[in-house]
Amino acid sequence: MNWVDALLVAAFLFFVGSVIGWCTEVIFRRCFTAKKWINPGFLTGPYLPLYGFGVAGLFGISLIPIDTGSAAWDAVIVILVMGVAMTVIEYIAGLIFIKGMKIRLWDYSDRWGNIQGIICPLFSLFWLIVSAFFYFVISPFVIDAVVWFVNHMAFAFVVGLFFGVFIIDFAHSVNLSAKIRAFAKKHDVVVSFEKLKESIKEKIEKKHKKSSFIFPFKSERGLTVELENYTNKQDNDLKDEEEVS
Repeated sequence: MNWVDALLVAAFLFFVGSVIGWCTEVIFRRCFTAKKWINPGFLTGPYLPLYGFGVAGLFGISLIPIDTGSAAWDAVIVILVMGVAMTVIEYIAGLIFIKGMKIRLWDYSDRWGNIQGIICPLFSLFWLIVSAFFYFVISPFVIDAVVWFVNHMAFAFVVGLFFGVFIIDFAHSVNLSAKIRAFAKKHDVVVSFEKLKESIKEKIEKKHKKSSFIFPFKSERGLTVELENYTNKQDNDLKDEEEVS
């Protein structure tokens, strides 16, 4: 595979990984964490770049030649490297948002063995499972089909449309995040995206109105008021925990 095909395949896998990752997170939050339909992640649209970069990264790692003389050991080494790489990507992404943007996109603080609430053994195991699936299922059977697809005009249109919408969404989300960062910096707090979304959703639904799934930060009262209410609620919850302890 030449570098042009590899780049096109990586772009397509970024698109597919981002969308499938978003769908997975929506279902996971509905069934196991928030118990509600919450639009996850940093962006507005149905895609999570972390998963996109992850899948593209797995593809890149799969191209690294490894030959120990044993197919079994080759598989073990590649899968371990993939799992570690995914965990590192998750940690770096989480750290950038927490330190740079004062925003916490996910929180594993209640998980055993977590590091700064960004990564934990449970989700590292999940990444290993995803890596094994990619190595045994996607890499040998799907990549060839993707290579065929990227050499057709339909690919350029679909992926071009995706990245066009993605760039517009990214600009919108950066602007929104800048406002949240300014508030967080002023009040010396780290804002949890998920909890803020849940807070806004609860406030709207208490008034028997329908909250927006696509635009979870949309509120008649304005983002600043919602941030203040969120911060006050977090402070009250913290005080309650301290009193109980």
